[in-house]
Amino acid sequence: MRKIIFPALLLSLPYFSFSQTKLVEKVERKGKELVIPYEKYKLDNGLTLIIHEDHSDPIVHVDVTYHVGSNREEVGRSGFAHFFEHMMFQGSDNVADEEHFRIVSESGGSLNGTTNSDRTNYFETLPSNQLETALWLEADRMGFLLDAVTQKKFEVQRATVKNERGQNYDNRPYGLVNEKSYRALYPYKHPYSWPTIGYVEDLDRVDVNDLKSFFLRWYGPNNAVLTVAGDVKPAEVIRLAEKYYGTIPKCPEVKNLPKTPVTIDKDRYISYEDNVKFPLLHMSFAGVPNRHPDEAPLDILSDILGGNKNSPIYQNLVKNQKAVRASSSSPARELGGAFEFDVFAMPGTKLSEIEDIVRKTIADFESWQITDDELNRFKASYESQLINNLSSVSGKASQLAFYETFTGSPNYIGQDLERYTKVTKEDVKRVYNTYLKGKAAVILSVVPKGKTELISKPDNFKFPVINPEDADHAEYKNLTYVKAKDNFDRSKRPTAGPNPVVKVPELWRDNLKNGLKIMGSKSDEIPSVTLQLTVNGGHRIEEKNKAGITKLMCDMMNESTQKYTAEEISDKLSLLGSNIEVRAGVQEVTVTITSLVKNLDATLQLAEEIMFRPKFDAEEFERVKNQHLQAISNQSTQATVIANNVFNKLLYGDKSIMGIPAMGTTATATAITLDDVKAFYAKSFAPEVANLIVVGDVSKDDLVPKIGFLNNWKKTGIVLPPDEKAATVDKTKIFLVDKTNAPQSEIRIGYMSMPYDATGEFYKTFLMNYPLGGNFNSRINLNLREDKGYTYGANSSFRGTKYAGPYVAQAGVRGDATDSSVVEFIKEIRNYASSGITDKELEFVKSSLGQADALKFETPVQKAGFLKRMIDYNLTPEYINKQNKILKSMTKEEIDALAKKHLPLDKMIITVVGDKKSVYEGLSKLGYEIVEVDLDGKPVNSTQPLYPSDKK
Repeated sequence: MRKIIFPALLLSLPYFSFSQTKLVEKVERKGKELVIPYEKYKLDNGLTLIIHEDHSDPIVHVDVTYHVGSNREEVGRSGFAHFFEHMMFQGSDNVADEEHFRIVSESGGSLNGTTNSDRTNYFETLPSNQLETALWLEADRMGFLLDAVTQKKFEVQRATVKNERGQNYDNRPYGLVNEKSYRALYPYKHPYSWPTIGYVEDLDRVDVNDLKSFFLRWYGPNNAVLTVAGDVKPAEVIRLAEKYYGTIPKCPEVKNLPKTPVTIDKDRYISYEDNVKFPLLHMSFAGVPNRHPDEAPLDILSDILGGNKNSPIYQNLVKNQKAVRASSSSPARELGGAFEFDVFAMPGTKLSEIEDIVRKTIADFESWQITDDELNRFKASYESQLINNLSSVSGKASQLAFYETFTGSPNYIGQDLERYTKVTKEDVKRVYNTYLKGKAAVILSVVPKGKTELISKPDNFKFPVINPEDADHAEYKNLTYVKAKDNFDRSKRPTAGPNPVVKVPELWRDNLKNGLKIMGSKSDEIPSVTLQLTVNGGHRIEEKNKAGITKLMCDMMNESTQKYTAEEISDKLSLLGSNIEVRAGVQEVTVTITSLVKNLDATLQLAEEIMFRPKFDAEEFERVKNQHLQAISNQSTQATVIANNVFNKLLYGDKSIMGIPAMGTTATATAITLDDVKAFYAKSFAPEVANLIVVGDVSKDDLVPKIGFLNNWKKTGIVLPPDEKAATVDKTKIFLVDKTNAPQSEIRIGYMSMPYDATGEFYKTFLMNYPLGGNFNSRINLNLREDKGYTYGANSSFRGTKYAGPYVAQAGVRGDATDSSVVEFIKEIRNYASSGITDKELEFVKSSLGQADALKFETPVQKAGFLKRMIDYNLTPEYINKQNKILKSMTKEEIDALAKKHLPLDKMIITVVGDKKSVYEGLSKLGYEIVEVDLDGKPVNSTQPLYPSDKK
């Protein structure tokens, strides 16, 4: 319930002595209503300040949302909003280049920024004693950025953005679907007709002054919402907001953009060839903007048509084995939306056949009798999603900022839920008639290269030619940079108070007679419960000739049970707003169960069915296995997957199951029968190698009776295999996989290291690696991303589990910088191994990781991870204190010795996946032997073994 406090009442509140601060409203929760309590203020310069006070964890989240996204860009000037997001991390008057990341990291926090079509936000989560530091950092780049923007920084970030585009769009299968579809759907000059990341030619066209003008026009306090949530006192937040933001001048007035309906007069067919296995049909109808009266019924219509296993799209395409995946959705943005169908057809399928099925499905909906369950299952899922999004202060802050930015009221969550709960069957039929029935669409065909005969229909639409001269630049005239004038020294970094006291979650334990270990922690912040059942084994216990059987078993467990069909289970879970998923892992099978407290009993009844009474139906197995084989085939199109698979093969060798992908190969998966799956389930799904984690609003006394069915779980006598000695190379070599015409290369450098140990040498090597490749400000990332512009991100890590795991340094890099990137990786690793850590780096490691505990136990996912680590490795909560003691006592000499020992550059595997004709010559000059291998990691045109141990 919202309670309004008018500004005139401020005189009666003693802690308000700030002339610029005006209280707009204060909202408090009444009972258990769905409300995020907050206080909202306005500063004289137009800045909106929202405060959510939450003392459940000693952390604070600061979010600054600017109401500017790619929708404020002009034709021929795309990508500015996203580009500027990058520039905002490059330093300001009082914060040095890359210093923003370093300061937040060494304060034990995390940070990021995101851009979409409608807004840009920047945020950090830190221990609550770092509140002033966060506000100082964000204010400095709001008011004091432009003098620190140099041409050099501009060029480096331009290269970084191009790398990001290459990695996430141009070099990713189906990466251009939305870009091309929206360009055809929206009219020329409409800001949604170009992608948020922009076009390369536009990025090449602009200069640093264009970017500065973009900042001056849109980055002002009157176009921003500052949201502070967590362990804070409102009076202190207001004082600091006044201090750091109050004197920053406004930018020119920002008015909302018009929401012009999008219409197309006839079907527009477009297509392109891509490095893919599955032909894709993507159909886009014109939709509505966010919060339009028809948005909610359109979302429900999309769920009925193609949002679940009961939907006609799923039944007509996936169930009938015409497609590996098919769905519908109704994405909406500030200025417009779409109604979309996505169908990934079976290889070789003509998309005209798929289009016919989709169109018939749409036409048949006219006579579809909508049921109450179809309405209620979406409403229940939507409510559950809203609630679970509030499990963290960052989630609450983001929700408040979003609502304020786009509705003018942070207290919109109740209205958001209400507009969905009020949707009727008549509403759904009405929007079907308005937006789908007989309406034209954009029909995009994406087909494998050289397979144009699979296109649905010949292209009949040509994209308008982009002419940069069509932009009038009216928004960017007469802009001046005016800095704030203060009565304090902004160059002085705020000092933090004492580190907050971090409480490790209280936990309870239970062990069943069948060997199942249970650990739980009660948290009543949201009325939700998460259960995570882990059964150890997974891919590691498979037979080599049946690799991939774990994944097939889990997929079958997600199908029908002996009591319910897969469709009935999907329907029941949706009506509860719950989720149950069985997932296959390299070393375990995980069953994840999420439920609102009020629906936990019903959800656990379904979980019992799924876990212990799978039907293993022959017809379903045929379909699931076929989809599995198609997914294996599709991996050959994905450079990151190829790199990971080949690197693992080279690490583990031919004799280990771990050298085979967890999905298996075409040969191994083809050999698996339904009887094999049943036998593997009977053997491997065992309580004596399982544990259960429970986190949420339920006590041990309440939960134990609800999970009594687990007592009936019978032991199977399974014994997990011991660790195995990995294969080794005799010297460092480059193993090259040719991915023809790839614009980027994937690099993996490493060797097999050691198993996980919470307080032993593994933990110490984690500390050692932290400044080398373990954080954004690490040597590797700053070199390859920030200094050279070779990559969107680079890192290194030790990945041990109960079994020995690898050390790996990795990145996706520009194709033309492949050899240079390998050089820089090796240089950084070699320098660190030989010269060790600097005193400043050691101080950073201790400061960053020493304060990070405040962020470790906030959300159900974080608590579950903490409990799982304890139960997996037989730890007590005191291991956190032991780690902190090790951290505080670590010396430079210890770090240096660990670096020399655990960075053996003379015996590492360098895997490169890239375009051979472009990268081979450069790699050949690096002095390493180059072994060309295929997608399975086998030498090309060679009978030589990869490892000395393989020699006869």
